[in-house]
Amino acid sequence: MAAMAATAPSDSNTSKRLAAQLRGLVGKAIEDFRMIEPGDRVLVCLSGGKDSYTLLDLLLSLQRSAPVEFELAAANLDQKQPGFPADVLPDHCRTLGVPFHQIEQDTYSVVKRVIPEGRTLCGLCSRLRRGALYRFAAENGFTKIALGHHRDDIVETLFLNLFHGGRLKGMAPKLVSDDGRNIVIRPLAYVPEREIERYARARAFPIIPCRLCGSQDNNQRLAVKRMLEGWEREHPGRVASIFSALTQVEPAHLADTKLYDFASLTRKPQ
Repeated sequence: MAAMAATAPSDSNTSKRLAAQLRGLVGKAIEDFRMIEPGDRVLVCLSGGKDSYTLLDLLLSLQRSAPVEFELAAANLDQKQPGFPADVLPDHCRTLGVPFHQIEQDTYSVVKRVIPEGRTLCGLCSRLRRGALYRFAAENGFTKIALGHHRDDIVETLFLNLFHGGRLKGMAPKLVSDDGRNIVIRPLAYVPEREIERYARARAFPIIPCRLCGSQDNNQRLAVKRMLEGWEREHPGRVASIFSALTQVEPAHLADTKLYDFASLTRKPQ
């Protein structure tokens, strides 16, 4: 792993323990869901936020000790957002020795034109961004696309779908894209956001704030995040418990007839 900034010995030891803890969680997610296999070419989607920086850092660290060989590269979508610092991400990847790809597509203008003033921009913005990155990965021979969603993102998505979509649906740690051309992985699936925040501070990543959807106070995801933070303050461990529930689903105790054959249930003969 790249050297950390000079700190007091206790801080340095704490950072090393944190790095080891996060590597362990990422390694377990990769193993549990078979996210990375021998010969994979993994494209890490780098946004300039704490999550994607942490993802790239931990995958690089694991790459050096993993029992399987795989390639890593990073990509960023230049959405033509005004004021976006063009040099930060390529410079960061150059320092790490990671191949970097800059994809250009003016999704910013599309989102601002299509979405009415005052409405949240995240949905359309993420779909356009995802489409551009998926297309680039498929056309350039990458076998896996790594996204920086963490455990809290997955739990937040569960409640967003529950409250606003009427669906019991989260965010899969591994999936095949709708067009079948890409496998998407989320190696941070077991990692709490608060630990990523600590890691990002310790590593002093050059964070690029989102001034588009990330700055909207009416964002529904932000409301769910605040709700979960309140629950966590009152009942520590609740978010971890909710995530654990997503890994232990019992279809017979829900009500989806597509998942469980309720109609054929019979009692045992007396």
